[in-house]
Amino acid sequence: MAGGPLAGRGAVVTGGSRGIGRAIADRLAADGAQVAVVDVDPDPVAGDHPTWQADVADGAALTAAVDAAAERFGGLAILVNNAGFGAAKPLDRYTDEEWARLVGVNLTGTWHGIRAAVPHLRASGAGSIVCIAGTTASRPTRGEGPYAAAKAGVVALTRTAAVEYAPDVRVNAVSPGYVATRLTRAVVDDDRLRARVEGRIPLGRIGAVADVAGVVAFLCGPDAAYLTGQDLVVDGGAGLPSHQSDELLKALLASWE
Repeated sequence: MAGGPLAGRGAVVTGGSRGIGRAIADRLAADGAQVAVVDVDPDPVAGDHPTWQADVADGAALTAAVDAAAERFGGLAILVNNAGFGAAKPLDRYTDEEWARLVGVNLTGTWHGIRAAVPHLRASGAGSIVCIAGTTASRPTRGEGPYAAAKAGVVALTRTAAVEYAPDVRVNAVSPGYVATRLTRAVVDDDRLRARVEGRIPLGRIGAVADVAGVVAFLCGPDAAYLTGQDLVVDGGAGLPSHQSDELLKALLASWE
């Protein structure tokens, strides 16, 4: 969409070959951006976006990819730090290597992206960074200790970068809730498990990748020009107090009267 709200803006999306990252890359392109994908394992059918293979945990490799994209597009105005992965087991079961890898990709990789892109984004005059965090950063889930710690760090890093690089670059985060991707297929494809998850979401459904991509595109565009240092939660209301919690609160209040 050559005349869209992001027309002529160069963008890099890390982890953009599949899932949420692919949806973000496609949405930014639909809004007019020139989009490059950086992925440790590029999907050969990930679309028409130019793609560089790099591990975000490798700062030099990511910088080289970001610089190459900037050269191809004649500059960069957008970075989406999306690359990440999770795991699930008790804290005491993680090895040092597993911890280091989870933090290295999810948190250090985000810092690497910011460091690589900021010179280009500043030069654009109106740069935007969106970091994909997660609701587990503030709502603990059993088995996701390293991932949750890293995502909480992503939110803190986002806010710090927003202060450091204003007014030239806006920096925001998006925290998706439960979203249907290949990583959640075991739940999405199981009617019983899916019903349990959806029963805890006020909007009554598991999120789609397009739900997240739309919010990211908004943050990158002119309608979010006065928005920085924010973490937008995209979870269908799952983080709101449940009906059961409301009933418990009413019971407690009644007991205090």
